[in-house]
Amino acid sequence: MYKNLAGRAILAWAAACFLTPAFSQPQSSKEPLKIGFVYVTPVTDAGWVRQHEEGRKAVDAALGGKVSTTFVENVPEGADAERVIRDLAQQGHRLIFTPSFGYMEPTLKVARDFPGVKFESITGYKTAPNVATANARYYEGRYLAGIAAGRMTKTNVAGYVAGFPIPEVLQGINAFTLGMRSVNPNAKVVVVWLNEWFDPPKERDAAMALFNQNADVIAFHTGSTAVMAAAQERGKLAVAYHSDMRKIAPDAQIVAVTHQWGGYYTERARAVLDGSWKSGNVWGGVKEGMIRVGDFGRKVPKAVQQEVLARQKDIAAGRLQPFRAVAADVRDNEGRTVIAKGAQLNDEQILKMNWLVEGVQGRVGR
Repeated sequence: MYKNLAGRAILAWAAACFLTPAFSQPQSSKEPLKIGFVYVTPVTDAGWVRQHEEGRKAVDAALGGKVSTTFVENVPEGADAERVIRDLAQQGHRLIFTPSFGYMEPTLKVARDFPGVKFESITGYKTAPNVATANARYYEGRYLAGIAAGRMTKTNVAGYVAGFPIPEVLQGINAFTLGMRSVNPNAKVVVVWLNEWFDPPKERDAAMALFNQNADVIAFHTGSTAVMAAAQERGKLAVAYHSDMRKIAPDAQIVAVTHQWGGYYTERARAVLDGSWKSGNVWGGVKEGMIRVGDFGRKVPKAVQQEVLARQKDIAAGRLQPFRAVAADVRDNEGRTVIAKGAQLNDEQILKMNWLVEGVQGRVGR
């Protein structure tokens, strides 16, 4: 559900949100704009879908009676998704958000039959006149979380429970490792691939296996809170992803990497209301407010918190780029130079990432 935006050009945040299109009509002021959201899992207290649900609530709060929002949860990718998306369009929803990569093709198919409806394919990469795409630079938050993990580990071993070996996940693993080793050069990261996005028992088992391999801090790129719960149970440390998970792991959580959709969703709804909506691509990060690191756990020293927040400001200001080789070449874990000293990966290279950085134990997809 989190696959990256490989192979597409990245447009500026403002351009994607505010340019006047040739395919929009102002929304009638007589009735609220009906907006639909399709969720790939049930709405839980934390996780991927929770953040999109918070985004939906932000739209309601910002636009009030101008909009009427609804959601359908636990919709599998594929034929079921197409049916649900089509039903929403037939029911008069004029803006539909589909936040899962596997919803991309069903969204495009339905969009062809409903040219008057605007669609937002979140984590997709294919656009159409009435289909826009958006995603967040999760890797920026991962780098910052790696700094916290590097300061907090005592064994110098971090575990990483990963869904699928797609570029977005590889970006996160590599950025986390680079951040960790920027403050702790002896640190290593051990990866377990699940080939699942949401399977709490498998997520938990993978976390327990990593703890048994001497990992005392863990990160994950899956959809549930199972890894956090496992860390809490074992007395280990963990990086929350998607949401603040201190309710699940009050002692384990050191920091949370969260994505914030409310601002983007609200601006896109406003654009439909005033007739300025246009298809485009957005890839926003810390600077745009789409990625945030914070929600520190009580075990994290103030100095570590201040260091992480300072580096977050550096990323927002453009002073720090996770995939820039400052002091030396960056090599992958097979010894090949992937970023030469002084160079920085461009968006196209980041979006096509297919390697694991030095310090990661594991192989792509294994």
